Amino acid sequence: MTERAWCAVRDGDEPDEGELSVTAPRTWATGAPAVVHALKYALGQTSPKRTALTLLSINQAKGFDCPGCAWPEPAAGQRHRNEYCENGAKHISDEATSRRVTADFFRQHSVEELSRKSDRWLNQQGRLTEPMVLREGATHYEPIGWDEALDLLARELRALDHPDEALFYTSGRLANEPAFLLQLFARAFGTNNLPDCSNMCHESSGSALGETLGIGKGSVSLDDLHNADLVFVVGQNPGTNHPRMLTALEETKRRGGSVVAVNPLPEAGLLRFKHPQKARGIIGRGTDIADQFLQIRPGGDLALFQALNLMLLEAEDKEPGTVLDREFIEAHTTGYDAFAEHIRATTSWDAVLAATGLSRDEIERVHERVLNSRSVIVCWAMGLTQHKHGVPTIREVVNFLLLRGNIGRPGAGVCPVRGHSNVQGDRTMGIWERMPQAFLDRLGREFGFTAPTAHGLDSVDSIRAMLDGRAKLFLGVAGNFVRATPDSDVTERAMRGCRLTAHISTKLNRSHTVCGRTALILPTLGRSDRDVQAGGEQFMTVEDSMSEVHSTRGRLDPASPHLLSEVSLITRLARRVLGSEPDIPWADFEADYDLVRDRIARVVPGFEDFNERVRRPGGFRLPNPVNERVFRTASGKAVFTANAFTALEAPEGHLVLQTLRSHDQWNTVPYAMDDRYRGIKGGRRVVLVNASDLADLGLPDGTLVDLISVWTDGSERRADGFRVVAYPTPPGSAAAYYPETNVLVPLDSVADISNTPTSKSVIVRLERASA
Repeated sequence: MTERAWCAVRDGDEPDEGELSVTAPRTWATGAPAVVHALKYALGQTSPKRTALTLLSINQAKGFDCPGCAWPEPAAGQRHRNEYCENGAKHISDEATSRRVTADFFRQHSVEELSRKSDRWLNQQGRLTEPMVLREGATHYEPIGWDEALDLLARELRALDHPDEALFYTSGRLANEPAFLLQLFARAFGTNNLPDCSNMCHESSGSALGETLGIGKGSVSLDDLHNADLVFVVGQNPGTNHPRMLTALEETKRRGGSVVAVNPLPEAGLLRFKHPQKARGIIGRGTDIADQFLQIRPGGDLALFQALNLMLLEAEDKEPGTVLDREFIEAHTTGYDAFAEHIRATTSWDAVLAATGLSRDEIERVHERVLNSRSVIVCWAMGLTQHKHGVPTIREVVNFLLLRGNIGRPGAGVCPVRGHSNVQGDRTMGIWERMPQAFLDRLGREFGFTAPTAHGLDSVDSIRAMLDGRAKLFLGVAGNFVRATPDSDVTERAMRGCRLTAHISTKLNRSHTVCGRTALILPTLGRSDRDVQAGGEQFMTVEDSMSEVHSTRGRLDPASPHLLSEVSLITRLARRVLGSEPDIPWADFEADYDLVRDRIARVVPGFEDFNERVRRPGGFRLPNPVNERVFRTASGKAVFTANAFTALEAPEGHLVLQTLRSHDQWNTVPYAMDDRYRGIKGGRRVVLVNASDLADLGLPDGTLVDLISVWTDGSERRADGFRVVAYPTPPGSAAAYYPETNVLVPLDSVADISNTPTSKSVIVRLERASA
């Protein structure tokens, strides 16, 4: 493919997009270019000395945890001196930047002007340095003292007619200690309204795994992954979203295991990996990761695993006792007969092939790999969870693993790969609108109050509540709620209807420009900043995707002397709102985080002797009953489920759009306008479409189009000014970057059961943009 170049579309008045060029997608990831890009970005943000201190501390046993993703580190004595990936280095350099946003900046820029700036521009302004307020009717933020800011927020909370009119949102950037305190404060205040970023990504995983295995977490460790015979990597792009996973998959291959990649797009990291810390990754060819790549249609994974399950049942019919793990099924599962009857009666090969876009030969070759593998792991991410049938798809994955006993033994199990550093830890700490009653009872006994029992609002329902006036105050602790959520125009209208919006943040983002009648920006310490309180220098803890809990301790001087830690902000606010009822020692918690961990140890199972164990190099792993083949379901056994076949179908002239992020992006924040692994340079307002679909639609490569999503109620949503790029997507599908295309995802388009936005299955049509 030759290089193609067009004039890109400008986003508002922001000059980020200029000359767009497109080349062939890369067929390998990382290597020396990743090192160069990471260092170039880091040195563009801060000094060489600060860069060195940051990079040599990240993911080390006595350093700080990378805020970029939740992939685990090797054991403390087995870590590389440079235990980070390209995107992790960029993310921590982005936080450690020497750039500052001061009161002068807000005097120079009105909120309306800032609202027209791109996500990248806002982020590149630097670290927030002092609390700011946008008073009712004002056009600009202005400085406000900490006491006045917290008094204002406390006064608005106390003035609500009911605690359920408040929303306490957080992202996975929040560490365990402030997360525990935030949910304690919210529940002592009287509400379970604790929406979080997990609602929008892995809620489908938790729903499916909780129902079938009794715990909403993955069951595998790094050692399991290294020693598996076969690893499925389904609906995820490790090369961009969690690159250190490629190191683990390389080790799987080195030990003789195989990898099957299942994804709508051919992602470079799953094709070949060049390890940047090894000679073969710099001067050699690297390692082929995927032994087989299945380019599946979006949403076709349910059909794929139903076909694999049918093939396993039929193979057992031919050679009884040789294929299925009958002993495991009879001793540890329930629902097998109904599941098997359903699969046999409803699985049609014609329907499977149409839904997946795969050939029968491709699926049969995967089946042979499964039969030849004793231990199998299935890893997945948002490519499974963000569909209407996301929960049934993951339940079908569990069926697949249960059939051959690939649950609760070494080298086998479920592996939902979470993309934000402590999103799993936040849930463990109680950041969930539907925490089990046992947790609420322990919390109430420990702190002397009765925790509310009515389920709270998740992220999607929080938007609905703000729209209709049931929620009037929004407090966001980390994250960028406005840009992370679906239906952007609707979400912004909802936020603007609040009496007060407040954000505890490290850097400027779009959410700060979408304000209630009054708005607060409350700047906080970053993960890399030293945190010194009355009790001395503090550390915090996080939990990764594989249930490993370890410490994180900042090494840099804070970006401003005016910053407060998240613990300080939450405890000072709680004292103002709650007073001494209930009698919770908020001031003591602020002074000494060990005291917070002592209380966590008494409330959260698995955290006994928390302070002692987390001080061991590398921390400790939380127990997972699934690994002992203990299933905390109603039956006490793992559950086979019968899942109705579902296939995504777009009307004639329409495509199924999946939103995704570019390589140079962390969550909602692009670091650059390039996506070098996909061959996109100089722009983000592109839509990737199969060349055959472009021909059918009469749209030449490079045509400027508007994207229009259609919803079942007849409503339409638009995203204007995108260049079509001929790209190897599955026929009938398209892909485009978020958050630019979040506007196309209807608020009511959610996964069954989990209420997760269906950002991977948006029905769109492409219209030529007007001149």
